[in-house]
Amino acid sequence: MEAMFTINNLWILIAAALVFIMHLGFSSLEAGFVQRKNVVNILFKNAMIICIGLLTYYLIGYNLMYPGEDYAGGFIGAFGPMDWAAGATADYVAAAESGATYTGYTDFIFQAMFAATCATIVSGAVAERVKLVPFLIFATLFVALSYPITGMWKWGGGWLDAMGFYDFAGSTLVHAAGGFAALAAIILLGARRGKYRSDGRITAIPGHSMPLAAIGVFLLWFGWFGFNGGSVLSADPNLVSLVFVTTSLAAAAGGVAAFFMAYILFKSYDLSMVLNGILGGLVGITAGADVMTGVTAIVIGLVAGTIIPVSIVFFDKTLKLDDPVGATSVHGVCGIWGTLAVGIFGIGEFSFLTQLIGTLAVGAFSFVTSFAIFGVLRATMGIRVDEEEEVRGLDLGEHDMHAYTLSKEDGVFQLTND
Repeated sequence: MEAMFTINNLWILIAAALVFIMHLGFSSLEAGFVQRKNVVNILFKNAMIICIGLLTYYLIGYNLMYPGEDYAGGFIGAFGPMDWAAGATADYVAAAESGATYTGYTDFIFQAMFAATCATIVSGAVAERVKLVPFLIFATLFVALSYPITGMWKWGGGWLDAMGFYDFAGSTLVHAAGGFAALAAIILLGARRGKYRSDGRITAIPGHSMPLAAIGVFLLWFGWFGFNGGSVLSADPNLVSLVFVTTSLAAAAGGVAAFFMAYILFKSYDLSMVLNGILGGLVGITAGADVMTGVTAIVIGLVAGTIIPVSIVFFDKTLKLDDPVGATSVHGVCGIWGTLAVGIFGIGEFSFLTQLIGTLAVGAFSFVTSFAIFGVLRATMGIRVDEEEEVRGLDLGEHDMHAYTLSKEDGVFQLTND
């Protein structure tokens, strides 16, 4: 019993470390998708989000999300820091016999990584024009309040859990929540300067490094083994193995589907769409990775990958909403799809209507809360840099430094001395 408890606990700690690696993945992906003049700003935001996320989740978020049995079926948890004494599990045999598979400390660090991940989703969507300090204030409030409240509705024994809503690892509770927060932010923030012209034309603003973006996606796929695999909450060999397989099949199918759909739409082999298609497949499978077969995982990934180019074009060309990394499509739209897919394909008794209610409720709460936070920040301190700073780049305007010590002369990059 004691040995099994130790193995279970160790696996969840390893999974937490894999989820931590996802922050490097998000940093690389977002850095690759923005212009060179804004790379430091993106990296700074991602570094601060994990720091803010850990602290705020410890001080407020964890108890708000996991308040205990007294709050079962409710809408909001308890305010207060994590109970440090409750984290200790000295008698491993008794803990194992009671059905526990990990300590309270392990639970906290695993869940804290999820919380910070949700806020990171917003970072890429508002890239290249958001003020640093207001964004960090938003991230603090979002991780401390909005994310744990909606997370409690299911994972903390709240009203969605009582309804039978199912979200294994967070297609809705993490990804759609972050995606709809991003949507609120970009509506209030507005598009990057020069993106949408007065004559109706749309200017493409390509990222500066596709190698960085590709590295970021592979790091995220790697981290997703912990994100989904750790959500088994034990080292159960069959379930963990199943989740690894369904996660990878959906990611692969998402990349393939995005490849074909992007070619149909653009008549080109668009790497950025394939990369986002992989992520869309990963987001889509996350809600039901433990209740899918290989075939249904592939179907979920194919649909998610098909959604990505269509959704990105819809937000960009139809709604004129500027999202440099496609976060609203990857996390918001595919998060909804993955949650609904549980009601369609999930092995077990799942209600499509319940899944729909759950994902819409979480998305709406996250959108309204984020819109309110950003709205207050816009009215009080402003959320957008001025035009001159946007043109020069946020790296100089906010941080007074460059990401690279390279300059372009005669078409050749050379090291500079200044």
